[in-house]
Amino acid sequence: MAPQSPRMTPRPTDEDYRRLLELRTGLRRFLRWSEQHAEAAGLTPAQHQLLLAIRGHGDPRGPTVGDVAGYLMLRHHSAVGLVDRAEKAGLITRGQDPGNLSVVRLRLTDRGARQLEALSEQHLDELAHLAPTMHALWDALEDTRHRVLDGAPHPASPPARGGG
Repeated sequence: MAPQSPRMTPRPTDEDYRRLLELRTGLRRFLRWSEQHAEAAGLTPAQHQLLLAIRGHGDPRGPTVGDVAGYLMLRHHSAVGLVDRAEKAGLITRGQDPGNLSVVRLRLTDRGARQLEALSEQHLDELAHLAPTMHALWDALEDTRHRVLDGAPHPASPPARGGG
């Protein structure tokens, strides 16, 4: 039997459990809200995420299917199916990378860009309403962990806010 490593963090408190519940509930509510708004706009939630992955990709040539699969945490063949359906719906196009003809890049169509812009405006408004609560919950959970650890932020932590 492998030896157990010493506990790096204290046992969760009742307050930790309450905060975790609130954080997870808030995230799930936002995701459900997002899905409903995507569907009201005539998109599946997966199509909405695909459009965002394409538009948010940092390379102006556009992402590859592999890039999109990584963003959406999908297997490559699942991403290909999603791309096929979105292309058929007139939301995106595929094109060869001029620098490497074996690479296919994805781009939004005008229709896809308009739908994503409308949804993104709604999402940014909703996130502005949720941000104070979510930040407070996250900060409280992090503060509990930092008291025991060396103070280094966890890799999943949001970036530190500037303090002036």
